[in-house]
Amino acid sequence: MPERLLAPEGMPVDLGEFEHGGATLVYEDFGTGPRPIVLLHGIGMGRSVYIDLIQRLSGRIIGLDLPGFGEAPEPVRTLTMERHADLVATFLRSRGIADAVVLGHSMGSQIAAEVAARHPEVLSALILAGPTVDSTARSIRMQAGYLLRDLVGERPVVLWRGAREYLRGGPNLIRKMRATIVHEPERAYPRVHVPTLVVRGQRDPLASMTWCRTIVDTVPDARFAEIPDHGHGTLISDSGAAAEKISDFVDGL
Repeated sequence: MPERLLAPEGMPVDLGEFEHGGATLVYEDFGTGPRPIVLLHGIGMGRSVYIDLIQRLSGRIIGLDLPGFGEAPEPVRTLTMERHADLVATFLRSRGIADAVVLGHSMGSQIAAEVAARHPEVLSALILAGPTVDSTARSIRMQAGYLLRDLVGERPVVLWRGAREYLRGGPNLIRKMRATIVHEPERAYPRVHVPTLVVRGQRDPLASMTWCRTIVDTVPDARFAEIPDHGHGTLISDSGAAAEKISDFVDGL
């Protein structure tokens, strides 16, 4: 049985696994209200990296561990971003959800964009935080360099949570990175037709201002928010400013 990681103590929580097409995700569903916020983590991470953020959000929250990350078992084959999106959408349909706010950070933003493009019937809005992969930097070497640059001076809690989840990611991490790098999210963005918020940390080298502006200009109904004095982990620690932007966006839907 998966471990309770996000739901506050005393709050009822629906916790379990969902399997489809040979891949399994772990879900933690708690809180009440319309438009559940569905949290998709970045590569090497898991739903636990959102502990700080969910303490600042209200309503219904659904945190996911994608296949091979966090507590979710390794799939038989490494999933593409599109297959991840199909799995997430199938999970949401199984729960009768048609109005989700899908929030993706880093790799999760790529999956979130594919959910919106391929399965518009399951969501009402999209949040892309620290969106990757910049089309001008589509290589493992460049992305790893940006990540190392971002980690210099990062908050200790980000380093600790990231290191713990990367270790959980296991020996297949390189294959997962390749699946992330070869994905072309810019092909999905023109097909996103729900309100979209693009969020970046001011010091984030993986989600450059140029790339984020390109996304905003490509998605028909998109807006932009920048979080001062934050890097790529803007949702992982000291997430108050990002949570405020997210809450304002969701409340205005």
